[in-house]
Amino acid sequence: MNIIQVFEHSFLALEKGKFEQRHFVALSKLNALHKDKYFDLRHNGIKFKQYVGVIQVDGLTIEILPKIDNDGKSESVWQKALIEMLKVTRKLKIQKVGEANVNKQNIHLLDIYFECFLSEVQSLIHQGLIKQYYKETSNVKALKGKLEFAGHVSKNLVHKERFYTTHQVYDKDHLVHQILSQALDIIASLTKGNYLYSKCKTIQLDFPEVKDIAANESTFNKVPQNRKTAPYETALAIARLIILNYAPNISSGSEKMLALLFDMNSLWEEYILVRLKQANDGSVTVIGQQSETLWNGITIRPDIVIKKEDEVFVIDTKWKNIDYSKPSTHDLRQMYVYNEYWGAAKAMLLYPSNKTERISFIKFEETKIKKYIPNDNEQESFEQQQQHGCSLGKISIFTDNAILNDKIGDTILGWFMD
Repeated sequence: MNIIQVFEHSFLALEKGKFEQRHFVALSKLNALHKDKYFDLRHNGIKFKQYVGVIQVDGLTIEILPKIDNDGKSESVWQKALIEMLKVTRKLKIQKVGEANVNKQNIHLLDIYFECFLSEVQSLIHQGLIKQYYKETSNVKALKGKLEFAGHVSKNLVHKERFYTTHQVYDKDHLVHQILSQALDIIASLTKGNYLYSKCKTIQLDFPEVKDIAANESTFNKVPQNRKTAPYETALAIARLIILNYAPNISSGSEKMLALLFDMNSLWEEYILVRLKQANDGSVTVIGQQSETLWNGITIRPDIVIKKEDEVFVIDTKWKNIDYSKPSTHDLRQMYVYNEYWGAAKAMLLYPSNKTERISFIKFEETKIKKYIPNDNEQESFEQQQQHGCSLGKISIFTDNAILNDKIGDTILGWFMD
């Protein structure tokens, strides 16, 4: 298995023996399938956008990592950071990666998801897989359930001892296990030659025989939510991610592709929200994605709203390095509107940075507003003092030891409470 690690917004050129024309063709088809949102196609290569994660196709694994400009940190540091951010935001439901496997091989993000799924299924098998009732229409030797008269006449004209009925069956061949079985088949097809292949085949031998299905989005909506299926929650969540991102026969040949990609802007927003909630001691309320109507059904929605008694603070997260530039006029206008609609005293544009800088809130400039008096030709002008301000929050997500700082929520809350 050939593994390439790249950073977001970087360019990956065609190279014989590594990233070849067949890979380029497969990725171009994947990109077209998703309306060109993952990367830009260039001459002899691709230019990645803000999506991070992993793509596997035709013996090649491409791991796309986040990065802050000019931070000097290695791919391994950013790989660990990405894994931790996915864990914190519950996009990767795993406590730790098998250290023995990490030491032996160059493990990548896709392996971690596969290993997590296999461990979950193995645990379910040891606990005892559940049985469920489902309806089946077939020939049986004893009359049970509802006799399908038309089918019975056509199928059993000779075999008088059989009955064609719709009846209930109580066994392990049900939708939940059919989904897990499909995910196991995908993992087996993508891990040949990998240390996970033998583990996957062992689990498949222990797994009950079930019908083959082609699960899609609507299939997962049909999964029953009850006490018996509760232990399957994590396994089903990972199976959903694997199955819905699996694209068979997307390349020019018969190879399969799996792409697990995450928008880094959304991941940064969710990560900060979780860290703020972890840091909250109960003195404030932290809310994510709170909407207000702006005009004619169109809504506005800041990333994070913090409330403390009668005070309101607003945060909008931006995954980009602003150390050598200024915020856009559009972003500042957006913060001004958030201040007005939420009655916020302080607002912040929050950026990742190579170092944390103590911020100061700068009030928006005073404005002169013309007030027109009804039924009077006169008009008066007055100055309205703006009571709210905005700041640029620059925060390092790492500690001095180059690991993710789990206390950044405390730092951000401290900026508003000062």
